[in-house]
Amino acid sequence: MIAVRPGPPLAGTVTVDGSKNAALPLLAAAAALGRPVRLSNIPANTDVQIMLALLQQAGWHVAQPVGEPTTAVILPTESRCVSPVLVQAAHIRASYYLVPALLSRHGEARLPWPGGCRIGARGMELHFKVYEAFGDRSAVDDSGYRVESVSPRTGTVSLVLPFRSRGATVASVLRAVTTGRPLRLGEPNLSPEILWVLDALRMVGWEIRASEHLLSLVPPSPGQDEAVVWEVPGDKIEAGTLACAVAATGGTARIEGVHGRDVGPLVAALRRLGIPADADSGVLSLRSQDARPTGRALRAIASLSPGGLDADFEPPLMALALNLPGTHLFADAINPGRHGNLLPQLTRLGAEIEEISPTECRLSGPQRLTGAGVEASDIRTGSALMVAGLTASGVTTLGGLDQLRRGHADLPGKLRALGADICEVTP
Repeated sequence: MIAVRPGPPLAGTVTVDGSKNAALPLLAAAAALGRPVRLSNIPANTDVQIMLALLQQAGWHVAQPVGEPTTAVILPTESRCVSPVLVQAAHIRASYYLVPALLSRHGEARLPWPGGCRIGARGMELHFKVYEAFGDRSAVDDSGYRVESVSPRTGTVSLVLPFRSRGATVASVLRAVTTGRPLRLGEPNLSPEILWVLDALRMVGWEIRASEHLLSLVPPSPGQDEAVVWEVPGDKIEAGTLACAVAATGGTARIEGVHGRDVGPLVAALRRLGIPADADSGVLSLRSQDARPTGRALRAIASLSPGGLDADFEPPLMALALNLPGTHLFADAINPGRHGNLLPQLTRLGAEIEEISPTECRLSGPQRLTGAGVEASDIRTGSALMVAGLTASGVTTLGGLDQLRRGHADLPGKLRALGADICEVTP
């Protein structure tokens, strides 16, 4: 576990790791492409390491260039092992991104039900409908699921998603890649992580048009097999968490390696609260010593719409808002179990939060928090509790670091680099 104590305002410059949420679909896209891909800026968190191991177990060769610890080269091989047993797939949610590549390589994908953060039911029924649209067949049992490529088809695949699912959008795009078929996808998810995958595919010749209500893909001409170079973007959620920590302590910092388009909704939320923040040229800058708290209500409502607030920004914003004047509303219907994880832990620090529903809550600030023992039951709960601990009087001890490390290689280390009083302790 780690111990967190309040201290001076955080200050300095820090660089975020590559984005877990972008690296996972980009690795799956590299496998689906069927040609050598060099992917740089890969983060060293647990989920990404599991995905790399799954690729190797499923028959791809994963090489790490000497002296480049954040780069991997994904190479297709000639081996065609039948139905690889991917037990580790049960430990991460994003294992389902591998289905298109497995279908292309082995003709079927056999996987255990995906794991990941326990933040509410997130079924795969919509994924199966995507594969059915491509002519694949799905079957399920208590231990997992199987998708089988039945017979090759041609022509454009057209379907409309009933809601903007990130997973189903990735499934649609990568299945189009492995089948070489044009795709017309209605109501797609166009979160920054999806846009990075689309940018990567444009680099290899795919013609892509994306609007709020329609995503269309047209495959490139055949015969391209040269190596591809892609880069994982900086982690917008890590940047947002660090920004909330800096703002909570009244500090000033430059958070480098993050793209402005990825953190726009977070910057807008900080400005609404009266915290000077800008994102430009790969840097998120905060000048919290110049903050003039507005007392305006913040409505941090997680959204799947293009340009909406990513649900993973909501927890650190909640921890920040506890220290700021105003009455603030938070809602996350995308991950209906997240508030059930986070709110009881913030309450242990003395926070008073009104639970309107299982996915909505309201709080008024500023509030005085007191250090206590808390537990990270999922990645974002852990990072939000670290932000809260920086302003709570006394010592806050945070357990569940294995959850935190699934999404961040070393978030405590980055906070220490900005001057936070954080240390690892033996329970």
